[in-house]
Amino acid sequence: MTTSANFGNMFSMAGAALFLPFLPLLPKQVLLNNFLSDFPAMAIATDTVDDEWIERPRRWDIHFIRKFMLAFGFISSVFDFMTFAALLYLLRATPVQFQTAWFLESLLTELLIVAVIRTRRPLHKSKMGRPLFWATVVVLAVTVALPYLPGSELLGFVPLPPVYWLVLGVITLLYLLASEWTKKIVYRMQ
Repeated sequence: MTTSANFGNMFSMAGAALFLPFLPLLPKQVLLNNFLSDFPAMAIATDTVDDEWIERPRRWDIHFIRKFMLAFGFISSVFDFMTFAALLYLLRATPVQFQTAWFLESLLTELLIVAVIRTRRPLHKSKMGRPLFWATVVVLAVTVALPYLPGSELLGFVPLPPVYWLVLGVITLLYLLASEWTKKIVYRMQ
């Protein structure tokens, strides 16, 4: 999960820097994104595991991990660039709106992808462990509230109009569907 997210974000940041006259995310926003996403990541160790994963001992497969990282990193970047296009050309976002919206999209998708890739099964057929579920829900709630909290301007955030939330919601849903589809393909190629 982390290698995919970092690979995708690195690629997206580098690509955005080529055509944006401002930073796509401020350094403090990158650090906050990493800090917040660490809470559910720490709870992964408490997650329930699907029965088929514990039937027999398994070895690390570095080639599979590389394929997985590249596939999901690529999907992440595709949706980041889709977000960039929507923010710049559809919504005509100001730099601070762009940074706020991409921070939200980036963190929301990074948090929700955990539910998809934590299992080989379809998302709705595998139950998350309680600590992972609640860590994800709490960080999702904090993420959504961030632009509206007092002092959010110190982090470079502004409240977003409802249309931004609609666009971000559609992009996030499409990202989850694409990730579920990609997961099937990646596991089939294993």
